Amino acid sequence: MCCAEQNSRCAWRNARSEGALHWMVLSAFKPAGETESGEPRPWTLAPSPDSFRRVFGQQEFGRYFLNSLVVAGAVVIASGVIAFLAATAVARFRFRFRTTLLIMFLVAQTVPVEALTIPLFFLMRDLGQLNTLGSLILPHIAFSLPFAIWMLRGFVKAVPEALEEAAYLDGASRGRFLWQIHFPLVLPGLVATSVFSFISAWNDFLFAKSFNISDTSRSTLPMALLVFYKPDDPDWGGVMAGSTVMTIPVLVFFVLVQRRLVSGLGGAVKD
Repeated sequence: MCCAEQNSRCAWRNARSEGALHWMVLSAFKPAGETESGEPRPWTLAPSPDSFRRVFGQQEFGRYFLNSLVVAGAVVIASGVIAFLAATAVARFRFRFRTTLLIMFLVAQTVPVEALTIPLFFLMRDLGQLNTLGSLILPHIAFSLPFAIWMLRGFVKAVPEALEEAAYLDGASRGRFLWQIHFPLVLPGLVATSVFSFISAWNDFLFAKSFNISDTSRSTLPMALLVFYKPDDPDWGGVMAGSTVMTIPVLVFFVLVQRRLVSGLGGAVKD
């Protein structure tokens, strides 16, 4: 009974997500008259690329896209490397307050991001990072690390210590074992955590709006949607077209890492 109820809930959520994606893409291709119609229809008789022309016709659209790639790529790489080293440390070494440190990682996940926006604003101002991409990269690295460390800790513990001892007996240094033997074995877990880090950094609007206030050349794609959203006369076709363009890189990234993602999530559940 419980399994059937859970399956029905999952099916309903999947259907709702697919329906939202359908309406987003459909609205992006609808002419302005159909988009603003009071009786929306789940189809269009005259698909039009005008909304996409307005999106790609923005003067700074290419810069927005490149900034988003830089932020998301830096967050994925930096958080992955730091989380890998930290997970190895907490899983392999015994030191004081190790359990306390792990509990702090969990506590950090419970704090709402919105509650930290104002303190982070003043911190970025003191560091001289306002209106820079660093103000977007640093917070996302910090928020991605607790989840990544907790997840990778299970993968690190799953690597037999006998393998490490055998590598040392064969003359491998600690650094060589770490990057040439240990890193490939933990790679599925890194891929799984990188997907969450990428999506979080790519879709971020709160930090982009709060920290990059005056310099539009440092804005990311979510900020580009504000060009089409005007309180008095919103361009819903442009908003939906921009959202569709934003979704494509996420889908491409997911397809590229899909196999390793499945194995990584499976390993995490098994652990």
